[in-house]
Amino acid sequence: MAVPARKTSKQKKRSRRGHIKLSVPNMQFDVTTGEYRLSHHVSPSGMYKGNKVIDDKNDAQA
Repeated sequence: MAVPARKTSKQKKRSRRGHIKLSVPNMQFDVTTGEYRLSHHVSPSGMYKGNKVIDDKNDAQA
């Protein structure tokens, strides 16, 4: 059974785990709709780069 010869220090352990963290999504304020949205994604109202790309659900069913 493998047993380490020396105890791993806190600094060594924490530097090894330094890249394990949560990342914050890139939220941006869309001026045309007044909502926050992810970068390069369609806003919840269906707007992308100032153009309506997705119709409303109510309009699609009619």
